[in-house]
Amino acid sequence: MTKEKESQSTWQFLMNELKPRGKWLTPFNLISIPIILVGLALIVIRFTEGLGAVSNINQEVPWGLWKGFNVVTGVAFAGGAYVLTFIVYILKVEKYHSIVRVTVLNGFLAYMFYAGALVLDLGKPWNIFNPIIGNNFGASSVLFLVAWHFLLYIIAQLIEFSPAVAEWLGARRAHKILSGLTLGAVIFGITLSTLHQSGLGALFLMASEKIHPLWYNEFIPLLFLVSSVFAGLSMVIFEGSISQRVFFRKISEKNRQARNSMVQSLSKICAFGMFAYLFMQFLVFIHGQHWDLLNTSMGYWFLLEMIGFVALPMALYFYASRTSNLTLSRVAAVITIVGIILNRLNVSIIAFRWDAAVRYVPSWMEVVVAITIILVQIWIFRWVISRMPVLDEPPKWAKNTSH
Repeated sequence: MTKEKESQSTWQFLMNELKPRGKWLTPFNLISIPIILVGLALIVIRFTEGLGAVSNINQEVPWGLWKGFNVVTGVAFAGGAYVLTFIVYILKVEKYHSIVRVTVLNGFLAYMFYAGALVLDLGKPWNIFNPIIGNNFGASSVLFLVAWHFLLYIIAQLIEFSPAVAEWLGARRAHKILSGLTLGAVIFGITLSTLHQSGLGALFLMASEKIHPLWYNEFIPLLFLVSSVFAGLSMVIFEGSISQRVFFRKISEKNRQARNSMVQSLSKICAFGMFAYLFMQFLVFIHGQHWDLLNTSMGYWFLLEMIGFVALPMALYFYASRTSNLTLSRVAAVITIVGIILNRLNVSIIAFRWDAAVRYVPSWMEVVVAITIILVQIWIFRWVISRMPVLDEPPKWAKNTSH
């Protein structure tokens, strides 16, 4: 085959892959497409008319819904990637190998889209590079470290997932090279992820007078790191249960049966992680001597978070892991996901400047854009799953070079 014909066939292959597959008139498409169109229109308005045209962010509250929800919360849910890669590639627990790729893909897309959310939230979007180069911040800034961790971790996840892209394209030589880089990328990525999960919490150490005492303490970085473990694994359980239904044909019978055992083991890890988190929260509360704050509206809100969205799902996870109750594990995963959203929003928005005369409340346009970011991520996730060997078995020629 000549180079011209080869390039033409590659182009035809890519164009064919871009064509939609399956039914268009599905409930998800009918709901998501109008929201995405409105969201994209609002994003255009945001960049043409300015940040104030679509958001309620101001000088007193510069961090709005896009940072609090899409970035700070979303990064916690992407924590499943570093936890599972550590279990599979470092601890050599092979039974989780079949879900590593889909978890890494989810984490990679999450970081890419949350970086986009950062651009939306900046009054001057071109200043997104300032923290990376240390401009106006300095190399000792926490934001400088988080920015570099963020950037390098995206690259590490891309390398981790790249063998699947090579298999999709049939690039055998590239696959061999990229597979050889996987272990190094995993070790590098795990290190970076643990640093920036805690680094995001460290950013709030500078807001000691702005965050309610029940949510502020010097151990926020450690609490963010620990919570990212069970947040990420809860998302793995939740996303896995949906993928198993939506992409049923792509998952082999062997892997479907293995997933039930995985959910049980992941539930146990989540339960122990939540116990450690709850214990640390209890120690911090005792040390802070904030008993008088419990009998307030914010105190009741704090108790709801700790009891309803940490202690309760922890107990459910413990019971589910002991009785092999998959339904209960999925219920616990959903409650945990809601709890993580609540915790991150409490720290970044709800309990931030809680005593201000005028409180920040996101506009409906901010909410639509935040949902749009998630929906577009799901569309791309679905497109990749439908075309690349992520859930299904890799081609035979790739198995000899895969790790």
